[in-house]
Amino acid sequence: MKRAFISDCEGPISKNDNAYEITAHYVPNGNKLFTIISRYDDALAEVLKRSGYKAGDTLKLILPFLKAYGVTNEKMEEFSANNLVLISGAKDTLQHIRTLADAFIVSTSYEHYIRTMCKALTFPCENAYCTGVNIDKYDLSESESARLNRISQEIAKMPMFDIPSKAKSLKDLPIEAQKTVQRLDGIFWKEIAGMDFGRIFSEVNPMGGKEKAAAIRDIAERLSIGISDCMYVGDSITDEEAFKLVRKQDGLTVSFNGNQYAVENAEIAVLSENSLITAVIADVFFRYGKQQSLDLAASWSREALKKSQVSPVLMNRVFKLYPSELPKVKIITSENMENLARESSEFRKKVRGEAVGRLG
Repeated sequence: MKRAFISDCEGPISKNDNAYEITAHYVPNGNKLFTIISRYDDALAEVLKRSGYKAGDTLKLILPFLKAYGVTNEKMEEFSANNLVLISGAKDTLQHIRTLADAFIVSTSYEHYIRTMCKALTFPCENAYCTGVNIDKYDLSESESARLNRISQEIAKMPMFDIPSKAKSLKDLPIEAQKTVQRLDGIFWKEIAGMDFGRIFSEVNPMGGKEKAAAIRDIAERLSIGISDCMYVGDSITDEEAFKLVRKQDGLTVSFNGNQYAVENAEIAVLSENSLITAVIADVFFRYGKQQSLDLAASWSREALKKSQVSPVLMNRVFKLYPSELPKVKIITSENMENLARESSEFRKKVRGEAVGRLG
């Protein structure tokens, strides 16, 4: 019987936030620029729920600035190859899982990064869904380039803002954040969208939000299976719709070092520096079913793992890697969700770095 393991890339498989890193490398004050736009992305997707906008569209909003500072397809590919950092155990995890199920990657990342990562993992590129973009096909005039340079500097000088957890509308944001969101609305949807280069906003469709859910449906159709036969692993706001779809159809959902958006929508939370823990949960799911996976997570311990009938080779590798205390695995409940989300978010920063770990 066919089954599918489906995972986000950045977080569960790699430590990178490739788009952030490219922007920080090529654009002056690019780290601040990207972070402000990422917070804006969170506000539009989660607070304002802007029609036609989805989590992860940051990856199209930063493209004009990358182009203005000379980024090309070749540079994106080269930078990705030189800066790829995998989560420990990622290659072994995927190799083990592929002996049990068909494996797929569904990632918001640019195709340049995904090609590089698939090569490093010896993973089939045809099983990866990602954000397609050919930045070289877009021409940028000198005048538009100069305008974009000025705009990028303006955004980078904007005050950083956080989104309150209970925010449901623009007025629930701090006053400074409200002003920033309104100014960015004007920048992206009037100024840049009105440029010749602005057509990139309608032609590039990042693989986030509902697009990830659509990719899962496509995978299920390709394999002629139900979504209940799918296990999905994610870590961020771009996985929210995928989590909801798989969970509703009684598949298994796992947050791997996830932020609050992931923990609030998954069934199992994993906090680990090594992805072999994902392989353990997948091994039980694909051999014995969802309930056994949940049971293992609920009683997570060395004793429970010994009784789980997980692959002895895999179990021994985990015990060798963790001779005393196992990484944390928890069933997510309404009672522990808030604390677990906070703990997982902090652990995420430890694994991936403070700057990347704070991104939605």
